[in-house]
Amino acid sequence: MDDWNKFSGNEEFSNDTGSSSFTAPEIKIKKKEKFVTKKVFVVTLIVAMIFSAVIGAGGFALTQSIWGGSSTKNINANNYSLTKATGSELSIQEIVAKNENSVVAITTESVSTDTWARQYVTEGAGSGVVYSEDGYIITNNHVINGASTINVTLHDGKSYEASLAAADSQSDVAVLKIDASGLTPVSFGDSDALSVGDLAIVIGNPLGTLAGTASDGIVSGLEREITLDGKTMTLLQVSASVNPGNSGGGVFDQEGNLIGLVVAKSSGSDVEGLGFAIPSNTVKSVVESLIKDGYVSGRPAAGITVVDLTSASDAMKYGVNQTGVYIQEVTGENAKEAGLKAGDLVYMIDKEQVTSSEMLVSTIQKHEVGDKIKLTIVRDDQMKDITVTLEESAKVNGSQQESQENN
Repeated sequence: MDDWNKFSGNEEFSNDTGSSSFTAPEIKIKKKEKFVTKKVFVVTLIVAMIFSAVIGAGGFALTQSIWGGSSTKNINANNYSLTKATGSELSIQEIVAKNENSVVAITTESVSTDTWARQYVTEGAGSGVVYSEDGYIITNNHVINGASTINVTLHDGKSYEASLAAADSQSDVAVLKIDASGLTPVSFGDSDALSVGDLAIVIGNPLGTLAGTASDGIVSGLEREITLDGKTMTLLQVSASVNPGNSGGGVFDQEGNLIGLVVAKSSGSDVEGLGFAIPSNTVKSVVESLIKDGYVSGRPAAGITVVDLTSASDAMKYGVNQTGVYIQEVTGENAKEAGLKAGDLVYMIDKEQVTSSEMLVSTIQKHEVGDKIKLTIVRDDQMKDITVTLEESAKVNGSQQESQENN
């Protein structure tokens, strides 16, 4: 059967005689038709779906185990909140409830005189926080500066006339006193321990008419150097809503502690969510000194009052021939003994060029009382180095509220 393979692979083949050929007959087998019932179809479909899901889940788990991913990640948008996102154990409601009796509304009246010597009363408003049970209130100096009448309204609606205990223009902090007892003081937090992203709740009196308003956000920035009214201040930045009237109000952390005293907001049609506050550690230090001494102790000063002459017309008005930072008055004994005079141009401090009175003040504040600084001044078109021993600022200025230009 040498030709068996040939046979098995072909429909046509030859017999032994080779005389005739034929075609293999086509054999058809009729299969019995089968029908699937609806019930069987549904059951089969369900089984297939379960099998597919099991295989899919197993494959996903296998893939995750191979590539190091996590096979379980639950996200529930319904449980999202700012307090949870910032790691706060207290809700915003609890933080507000803890501090609503510690934040006050402040209104002021000031008597002004116009060019015709007519007097008129202007009104102002701001916020404050309770410092002590016996009636000490903290606010911004700019909220009460120049006010002839100051009124403080508590959260329960009781209103008191306040007196100014002491104030410091450089830090923009003022302490008021009202005749009250049993108040709820704020608890101070550690502003040096803050991180960007921490919870920040602002409570105050926005627009001067909405006392007790709370707004939420986060700490957006730390140690921001901001210039306000000619002073450079190191402040906290927060995203919580801040408006006129919030000045002097509190910024609270996730534990309900005071971490800042609202001082300003950035304004403008294209600016949003930029509020600034004096760090609580600075506020606490200043307030303790103001209550104890009536001024901020330990602050250095050179004993001079300076003025910025930034244009040719300014220089001409003061009778000098170039712009710069000039000594307007010598107020300190050490400065007088060192030989500084009114009209001197302060060109350098500690071998660094003086670019503004703001820069001069900032450099002096980095020193301590008793330190010696070297000023390079220009007098009669000649440069001269003068060494000055820094004095206590309050001694130089002789008043509770220091001039912004006294250094």
